[in-house]
Amino acid sequence: MKTTLTARCTNPDCGAELDGDQRLAGELAECLSCGRPFVWPEPRRDFVIYDLETTGLSPDEEDLIQIAAIRFRNGRPVSQESFFSYAKPRRAISGFISSYTGITNADVRGAPSPCEVLFEFSRFVGDSTLIAHNGLRFDSKFLTCTCLRSRVETREVPCIDSVWLSKAMFGNQRGIKHGLDVVVDRLGIRSNVRRHDARGDVELLGLAVAHFWQHLKLPHDAAGFRRHETRLPKH
Repeated sequence: MKTTLTARCTNPDCGAELDGDQRLAGELAECLSCGRPFVWPEPRRDFVIYDLETTGLSPDEEDLIQIAAIRFRNGRPVSQESFFSYAKPRRAISGFISSYTGITNADVRGAPSPCEVLFEFSRFVGDSTLIAHNGLRFDSKFLTCTCLRSRVETREVPCIDSVWLSKAMFGNQRGIKHGLDVVVDRLGIRSNVRRHDARGDVELLGLAVAHFWQHLKLPHDAAGFRRHETRLPKH
C-alpha cells in the first residue's frame, strides 16, 4: 500500500501542493515549482470514522445521498471534529430508501452533487485513515466509483474495516455475526440515535471502535492492522 505525505509550499506566490513517500518525513527538500526549501511533515496518526447512505446497493449504478464522519484520535472519537452533508443523486430517491433511511427527496433537493460532497469530505479527511463498518465491501467501493464516474483526479486513501476489528475481538467462527446492530448490542452500547441515518450510525460506530481499540490494545496508529484502499478526489 502506498502511503504519501502532503505538504504545501510556504512561498505565498507559489503554494504548490507536494506529495512524497512517508519515509521522507522530517527530511529537508525543495519545492519542485519554485525551489523554496521545506521540511516534510510527519504523517498524521488519526482516523476518520464515516458512514454513507445511498440510493441502493450497487456502487456502479447508485448514488450516495448522505455522508457523516467524525475524527477518531488516541483511541476515542473527537465529537468537536465532524463532517456531514446530504448529496443530490442523479435520480429520485425511492419510497423504500426514504422509509429505510428517513432521507427524502426534499432533504437533497438543494444539496451538492455526490462528487462535490466528496471534494469537501476529502479535505476533511486530509492524511487520516478511514474507518467504516463493512467498508471493504460497501462504503469504500461507493467512494471509488463516485470518483471514477465523475472523472476527477483522485488519491489513494488507506482504510480499516471495523468488521475486522469486531472479528479480532469476538472471533470469526461460523455463526458469529458482526453487523453493527449486533456489535452495538454485544458491547452494551445504549443510544437513542436513528439507525440508517449516517449521523446516528457514525455515533454508534465511534463508540464501538473505542471499545475495540481498548480491548485489542491497539496502538494509537493501529500499526500492523489490516488495511485496504479507496479513492477520494485529490484536494
